[in-house]
Amino acid sequence: MSDTGYFIGVISGTSVDAIDCALIECAPGKTTLLATCSGKYPDDLRADVLALCDKPNVGLEALGTVDNRIGRAFADTVNDLLKQASVPASQIEAIGSHGQTIFHQPLGDYRFSMQIGDPNIIAELTGITTISDFRRRDMAAGGQGAPLAPLFHQHFFYKATGHRCVVNIGGMSNITMLSASREATPRGFDTGPGNVLMDSWIQRERGMRFDDSGRWAASGQLDQALLQALLDEPYFSVPPPKSTGRELFNMTWLQNKIAEVSHSVPAADIQRTLLELTALTIARSLDRSPTTELIVCGGGAHNTALLGRLQSLLPDTRVLRSDDCGLAADWVEAVTFGWLAHRALRRQPVDSRDLTGARHPVIMGGIYFA
Repeated sequence: MSDTGYFIGVISGTSVDAIDCALIECAPGKTTLLATCSGKYPDDLRADVLALCDKPNVGLEALGTVDNRIGRAFADTVNDLLKQASVPASQIEAIGSHGQTIFHQPLGDYRFSMQIGDPNIIAELTGITTISDFRRRDMAAGGQGAPLAPLFHQHFFYKATGHRCVVNIGGMSNITMLSASREATPRGFDTGPGNVLMDSWIQRERGMRFDDSGRWAASGQLDQALLQALLDEPYFSVPPPKSTGRELFNMTWLQNKIAEVSHSVPAADIQRTLLELTALTIARSLDRSPTTELIVCGGGAHNTALLGRLQSLLPDTRVLRSDDCGLAADWVEAVTFGWLAHRALRRQPVDSRDLTGARHPVIMGGIYFA
């Protein structure tokens, strides 16, 4: 089997805002993004996914139905990408499908992470071998199954000079401290909420899916009492390895924190304070890591108010988007899972010990042959 091949990565993140699909070429020491496609969840399917995340005690029929529908939506997006790129399915070695996370339990005796979007359906409807379920083998080896994106960050954004860090701001934020050696495992962990609370709050208060460029947050004032209540969350003081998700940071958590504040907080001020929470927890994660460049990817890279606040909190660090480093911010995660599919198909173990706490390197992903 050649070391060079075409792969597709497909993912929907914790914000449940789109299906990101990327066609890549994997070659020794190099990954190239060739084409992209963004698929949208139907509103009713998105609502069902969020219901599974927010109320996990659901019936098996509801879970199975959503699993099936997401698989079909992922397959449709892959087929749309191939059509737009004029690439036949026969040229693609495999799809790396992250799926849709609906529950993540990284601690305890029976740790697990559940991503749905039936890979059997994806393989059947695309005619392409599909690799999925990337996180649970890491958890079986004692890891937390997350974050995995830092593995690709090290591969793609490595720079021999300076001290680079990468932060992916999706629903949650995860930070990567790139290693000085290209082949070494980076350090990284989930810093906490990225967009998830800001998105949920603006959806509730203004009926919008996200705060475009952070304009609404910028119109508000920082509320110090609320910020302190948010920062009192024990997760922020837990040492890595650590990972989190909607199971902790959700609207119920936010409403409980708002209730702790003795005064009424205007809605715009809450949005501004949530932006500060995201920025501050990212910046604090770099306190012990000298950083000359902070590369931002994920949906949060479009929030200019958030990027401006990061720059203010990190005056000695250049804050820039991943677009400036050769890969558009919206596609880094999709490319990551295409790259992981390449490694799985080549039976190449992934060393995530310094990221997730796994006991040893493992081959991540289950393979569903076309």
